Amino acid sequence: MQANTNEMVIGIPRAMSFYHNYPFYFGFFSALGIKIVLSDVTTKQTMSSGSALVVTETCLPIKVYVGHILNLIDKGIDKIFVPSIQSIAPKIYNCSKIRGLPDLIRNVVKKPFTMVEATLDKSEKNQGLYEFLKQAAAPFGITDEKKIKEASKAGWRTYNNFHIMSKSGMSYKKALSYALQGKVFIENNTKEYPISIALVSHGYNIFDDRTSMKIIDKLEDMDVKVYTSLQLSQEQTMEGINALGEKLYWANEFEMTGTAGHYLKDNKIDGIIALNAFGCGPDSLMIERIVRKAKQFNKPIIHLTVDEQTGEAGFITRLEAFVDMLFRKKRANIINKIDINNGERTYKPNTEYIETKS
Repeated sequence: MQANTNEMVIGIPRAMSFYHNYPFYFGFFSALGIKIVLSDVTTKQTMSSGSALVVTETCLPIKVYVGHILNLIDKGIDKIFVPSIQSIAPKIYNCSKIRGLPDLIRNVVKKPFTMVEATLDKSEKNQGLYEFLKQAAAPFGITDEKKIKEASKAGWRTYNNFHIMSKSGMSYKKALSYALQGKVFIENNTKEYPISIALVSHGYNIFDDRTSMKIIDKLEDMDVKVYTSLQLSQEQTMEGINALGEKLYWANEFEMTGTAGHYLKDNKIDGIIALNAFGCGPDSLMIERIVRKAKQFNKPIIHLTVDEQTGEAGFITRLEAFVDMLFRKKRANIINKIDINNGERTYKPNTEYIETKS
């Protein structure tokens, strides 16, 4: 894999923090002259190989992460980036498995490789972002502080470009592709959707096609407009947390509680889908609160759980039933709104989409 022995190469697993932070990682490592090799997309084999090395109760995202580490090792990659993201702000923590990710990998993966472990802990002194980046660059012999600072600026440019496009409504894959090319493009999408749904989950559950079973594509095929946390700023998600009367503790509250809170009070959103991986303790607590609050906002919500045994047929059936209910609910609410001038109904949704889908 590494034809040039003098070439600096780092492997990045296509899992966990990859789905939100990769634009930054790409800009940063590329600016340092470090070639990035990604693991292959998640497959059934990825899940199986990762699951075989951890205890059964381990959550699906960690099993997938372990599988991606093995994939990179099989590619012949020696240095693999395994960050420990402890705390994103003072007293705001990640779950124990994310915090201890390097230790977990060290204990379950016995194949030889060099772990590039960098720690971000904003609840402790001298463990902020700059220290995190220095630790990430050190295994490559890069210690020039000025060079690392310039590389961090390149990382932020790519990261900000990605979020500009994703917040405009561009799909995750398109926004990521343009950002990695150093481009910013805003789509002029005028298509109207009869139903809008907020998909509340983590990036690694939503944007991994195998884990999510392409849930966004399936919803769009049903004529549904999908909104996620990527369309929101941190300020908006913080307002969402406050709107639900909650306090920020977990780092992923922004993606879960904050996103749900924002969309629950958004009148253009017809329903909420909360998606989580089986075995995730923090998510189970947050989703229980979200479901309870949804009743107060009179907003329909469905909670879907996935693991490596989840069958796609049953998953799709639940999605179709929920979307069909939203169509019928919306139609019932406005069926009597008749245009006085011409007597025509102002809303004509296609409710035959389920029957015509193969």
